[in-house]
Amino acid sequence: MWVLATLIAALAQTGRNAAQAGLTGQIGTIGATAVRFVFGLPFAALFLLVMSTQSALPPVSAATLGWTALGAFSQIAATAFMLVTMRGQGFGVATALMKTEPVTLAVFGVLFLSEPLGLPRLGAILLATFGVILMSGANWSRARATSIAIGIAAGALFGLSAIGFRGAILTLPDGGPVLRASVVLVIALAMQSAAMLAWLGLLDRAVLRAIARSWRISLAAGALGAFASLFWFIGFALTSAANVRTLALVEVIFAQILSARLFRQGASLRQMTGMAMIVAGVILLIRVA
Repeated sequence: MWVLATLIAALAQTGRNAAQAGLTGQIGTIGATAVRFVFGLPFAALFLLVMSTQSALPPVSAATLGWTALGAFSQIAATAFMLVTMRGQGFGVATALMKTEPVTLAVFGVLFLSEPLGLPRLGAILLATFGVILMSGANWSRARATSIAIGIAAGALFGLSAIGFRGAILTLPDGGPVLRASVVLVIALAMQSAAMLAWLGLLDRAVLRAIARSWRISLAAGALGAFASLFWFIGFALTSAANVRTLALVEVIFAQILSARLFRQGASLRQMTGMAMIVAGVILLIRVA
């Protein structure tokens, strides 16, 4: 079930990224990031409302809020670090550095949630991660040490956000994985929406006005984002976050397929080798998970 949930999330996120790419040119990167949270919240809340008519909501404790806050604000910080890396080094290097997340995530899982790792599982994670790095086409000869450090920090923060969300789900005592994932998702999106709206309201009201003008495509991006996040969280409810985020590396392959279909961009031998490594790592992970 966690494999299916993760694949659905990866596909939905590929669609959301395509929608956000169109928004970025209209409202800027920060505005497109805010849309992910602000316009995703109503859809997540509506789904939770429907769920609440079928089952009682589990009680939310201070621990739940604490873990969710860790995940929510680590994700915002990671996005900021990612944008810095992209501006400094370009998309290829930034992508490669972001996708080191499963490695740091596996370590965080051991440290914070006492989740077992083991050599076969670690090997699968490393194989898939190196496949993404190879597939990214990054030009490391031009990469600066500072940008590399910031990029790795971004990947680590994305990993920490996944640990926060899984930790929050595990604190909920009742309900199935879908219900518990929905509760944490709504809390996280509410925190992130409040933070982004406060930030933009204080420092960049022009972006808020641009978001309001682009509400139609923002709704589509928000709906896809909420749908993807729900299935990420369902995955976190069913297995370790490292397993979910390693399998999620197939999103890179989905994006490549989309790119080749929409823009007729062929894949190089290096990219094909990277794809093969990702697939091999994912297969190994599923076998040992």
